[in-house]
Amino acid sequence: MTKVLKASGFLGLTVMMAVGMHQLAIVAGGDAVPAWMMGGHAHLGVISILAIVMGFAVPALGVTGTLRTAVTGLFVAGQWGIPGVVWLGEGFGLTFLMPTGFLWGAALILSMLIMLYATVTGDDDASGADSGLGAPADD
Repeated sequence: MTKVLKASGFLGLTVMMAVGMHQLAIVAGGDAVPAWMMGGHAHLGVISILAIVMGFAVPALGVTGTLRTAVTGLFVAGQWGIPGVVWLGEGFGLTFLMPTGFLWGAALILSMLIMLYATVTGDDDASGADSGLGAPADD
């Protein structure tokens, strides 16, 4: 599942960079970049970076099973839903989709709340990784 988060993050960054190049072409042509395009671009970039971070945080916190599936699904849905609804709703005139932004935002919030739960209820070192330090000396 963390492969899905990481792959979605890198794909999102790739799409965000391609949109950035398109914006550069618009500006180079003497026109202004529409606000809706900039907003979707910025959100996809930031949330995609967070998807990559989540790909490492989920196993580090020992999130498994149904919670791991929920975190992954909710986060990826929100990652693409937020910029997607801006681009489709404002950019392509499908404004009836705009209220779904609350759904995508709620998906991201729920994934973060699950991670909060895993953080506060898990062990200090849920990953089980050895810190590399030996036991403290008794002298």
